[in-house]
Amino acid sequence: MRPALPHAVRIVDTTLRDGSHAMAHRFTETQVRDTVRALDRAGVEVIEVTHGDGLGGSSFNYGFSLTDEMRLIAAAREEAKQAKIAVLLVPGIGTVDDLKRARDHGAGMVRVATHSTEADVSPQHFTAARDLGMETAGFLMMAHRVSPEVLAKQARIMVEAGCQAPYCTDSAGALLMHEARARFEALVAEVGDEAWVGYHGHQNLSFGVANSVIAHEAGVRYIDGSLCALGAGAGNSPTEVLAAVFDRLGIDTGLDVAALLDAAEDIVRPYLTRWPKMDRNAVVQGWAGVYSSFLLHAEAAAERYKVPAPDILRRCGELGLVGGQEDMIIDVAIELAGERR
Repeated sequence: MRPALPHAVRIVDTTLRDGSHAMAHRFTETQVRDTVRALDRAGVEVIEVTHGDGLGGSSFNYGFSLTDEMRLIAAAREEAKQAKIAVLLVPGIGTVDDLKRARDHGAGMVRVATHSTEADVSPQHFTAARDLGMETAGFLMMAHRVSPEVLAKQARIMVEAGCQAPYCTDSAGALLMHEARARFEALVAEVGDEAWVGYHGHQNLSFGVANSVIAHEAGVRYIDGSLCALGAGAGNSPTEVLAAVFDRLGIDTGLDVAALLDAAEDIVRPYLTRWPKMDRNAVVQGWAGVYSSFLLHAEAAAERYKVPAPDILRRCGELGLVGGQEDMIIDVAIELAGERR
């Protein structure tokens, strides 16, 4: 059963999870506490806190966390007076045991993320989450790679497994507005009577906020954002901008816009190590349809192997690489370096 929503749109903040990519997974406990406290005061109902690649993501392949994620989850739970703490779990990276530990440390929601054609790897995780009494959502990543009809069928698999909110997840920030609308409408038509539908956008082609408005028009009720757009690639739809836009539209989010602007400017901006922006590499990601979290990995490989990062990203797009294949970026860089000799 889908949870009751007190507002027309539920803005989920992912500063402390997707933002981990842009921070090279270097969040401190103090940064997490300060950010959660500010978001909670502004009325945000769900705050996601995990390594950028989810539970278990702290590793050689994806980058080691500065602070243990369970410690950060517990700290977030202590600071949140009304908000629910969510975690991300990518099957194959995180495990059911990781999920149980996260629940014991204060997580009340899990967002299970799979590639847009691989929802069939998620049922055991949804079942475990529901048995633990957790709220559930499902990320269908790289949604631009499949048709609206295929995406809807994958959402059906998740919902039947216990997912309360399947997401159209634009991991590459590649969806144009008409493409996004078609996917939103397909998901709402398929599962909208049984579950909420969500949208997670990136700003690589600058459509995150615009597509969020289209999402609401199509019946989507969970919409993700990050303060200062802090996230992979060019960043996520900025939470403070989403709140201001929906307020201008007269759509109730329950959020305090001024408090979110203060949180972005006074809490998050001072600790940014990298301001997410639509620079050449980020735009190439949206243009070529490349997973947003590949950005820092591609830039590191470009420096090491002396090949242009845009070339690496374009080749990743041509190869159709997806989340979880970050190790292949090295192979791409080596291949390109050999071609340049």
